[in-house]
Amino acid sequence: MIPSNLKRKYPPDFNQLIKVFNREVPDRPVLFEYFMNGNLFSLLTGRPFDCLTEKEDMVNDIIESFYKLGYDYATIPARYLDTFSFESSDHERKETVSLNTGSVIHNRDSFNAYIWPDAEKCNYQILNHISGVLPDGMKIIISGPGGLLEDVIYLVGYEKLCIMIYEDEQLTRDIFDAVGSRLLRFYEIASSFYLVGALIVNDDWGFKSQTLFSPETLREYVFPWQKKIVEAIHKNGKYAVLHSCGQISAVIDDIIDDMKFDAKHSFEDYIIPVERAYEQWSDRIAIVGGIDMDFLVRKSPDEIRERARKLLVTTGLKGYALGSGNSIPPYVPVENYLAMISVI
Repeated sequence: MIPSNLKRKYPPDFNQLIKVFNREVPDRPVLFEYFMNGNLFSLLTGRPFDCLTEKEDMVNDIIESFYKLGYDYATIPARYLDTFSFESSDHERKETVSLNTGSVIHNRDSFNAYIWPDAEKCNYQILNHISGVLPDGMKIIISGPGGLLEDVIYLVGYEKLCIMIYEDEQLTRDIFDAVGSRLLRFYEIASSFYLVGALIVNDDWGFKSQTLFSPETLREYVFPWQKKIVEAIHKNGKYAVLHSCGQISAVIDDIIDDMKFDAKHSFEDYIIPVERAYEQWSDRIAIVGGIDMDFLVRKSPDEIRERARKLLVTTGLKGYALGSGNSIPPYVPVENYLAMISVI
């Protein structure tokens, strides 16, 4: 349960997160989270989040929750802007599904027949609504409508894409370009709004042991579009955060030196603990989040507080914001999550 006396310790100030993105030392500890869950929002607002039907009401509760918990921003996923998604056939309604389920593009004919979404038709007006409810000092961070590689896999299927790359290079390139150009336009528009302080490029590139495709393949089809997206975000004076799960150490130089992301998010102890990632990369890119999800679920609140405190001490806050290694889904015990953020 949420303590009745929960009160944020610092007034919101997005400039503190900007200092983290710039690999500077903020004036006080800073929190970062990719997204949280409706059950937590309901506890914080006293309203059943999952019963809300209007996007404006959902956004209001997300902002109120992030504010109460001590964040300097609220994450607004792209789905709250409506209409922009890459549709495939129905997926099985299970907690875990195959990366081959629901694919709809198999050849040139199905590519030509596919009805592509239009980034121009998103409900960006909801951002004007947010400007009237966002507390002073806060900004919003927008996460994308899936990622380039994720969306292509969603449309083609992982195994089929592996084959298509070798059997039909031109079709492969056309699919990546069709998705990449539309994602680019989304980020160009979304990053132009004043109240947007940063944007998350969410695109999983790895398994536990290696990248989903060879680094050379990623450099051929994925990274050129991601570089354009980061350039568009920077052109509008905003910050680009990469959320990418899996073992992607083989392309960390591409992430930092070529694509020029400002911050890296998503860490697993099995792959690379956030403490080690900070030691290796923090002089080149900001590190945000990092408390491993399994650790956050299985350990006691005291153990979680201890690791979070040590992280703040080890990093000296320079270029680091405290948070989970991925997100706060419903299965994370509320008391464990609150223990993590209680140390700021």
